[in-house]
Amino acid sequence: MTSSILEELKAAVMEGDSEKSVEFAKKALEENIPPLEAITNGLAKGVKAVGDLFSQGEVFLVELVMAGDAMKAGMSVLLPVIKESKMEMKSEGKVIIGTVEGDIHSIGKDIVGTLLEAEGFEVFNIGEDVSSETFVDKVKEYKPDVLGLSSLLTATMPAQKAVIEKLKAAGLRGNVKVIIGGAPTTQEWSDEIEADGWAGDAVTAVSLVKKLVKN
Repeated sequence: MTSSILEELKAAVMEGDSEKSVEFAKKALEENIPPLEAITNGLAKGVKAVGDLFSQGEVFLVELVMAGDAMKAGMSVLLPVIKESKMEMKSEGKVIIGTVEGDIHSIGKDIVGTLLEAEGFEVFNIGEDVSSETFVDKVKEYKPDVLGLSSLLTATMPAQKAVIEKLKAAGLRGNVKVIIGGAPTTQEWSDEIEADGWAGDAVTAVSLVKKLVKN
């Protein structure tokens, strides 16, 4: 039963069906499937699959957006249960995430933010097309443990480097771990710009943040 509900959640997201996503999120809770498992092995897998198809040119942006909306619909059922069960727990750490300047995609970082919140992190999702200066200002304001920089376009990857350089100039680089992600990014690029880590997908990003905060 568990696997079939998880498959239905994945399918709902891939079909961009928000009603079906809500229906099976509720069924997951009724069947005592841990909400985090429903997210990571159901909803998130659906978005990842659509994201892969989008990167291969097999689906259009509208389908990617619909998948993101369907995931959010299912999350609206599951996240309150997770937050309720963790109310007594302290925050695991603070994370700022945003999409770099010139880039307006949001789904990838939104999924990362949602999964991090589910793991007990305090997440500040500061949006898309964020300037280097704004990232630095927000690091000063929120004092995060980790800063996540997302870029979906090859042309905007240099903006990830620019943020790191601005943090160094402001004397803040030693205070925050910086991770990068997005379709065109790689571990080699992460090493080149002196980031603290690279994640190729949302689940890996969450593991990376947990590891960096623990260390």
